[in-house]
Amino acid sequence: MVVLILAGVLALAVGGCACVVWAERGGPRWVRVAAAVTLTAGELLRRSGKRGHRSTNHTTDGGE
Repeated sequence: MVVLILAGVLALAVGGCACVVWAERGGPRWVRVAAAVTLTAGELLRRSGKRGHRSTNHTTDGGE
């Protein structure tokens, strides 16, 4: 069951990346919408990852 879920997530990620590339080359409207959704989801995941790392990463070298 877990393998099927992971395969589905992988298929969505690959499909989203394909839509982003196709939209850059002037694909149809539904491709541009799918690309926008993919890029927005990626940005949200990146921001949530940064927020989690910031709260757990304590540096003593002057905040660099």
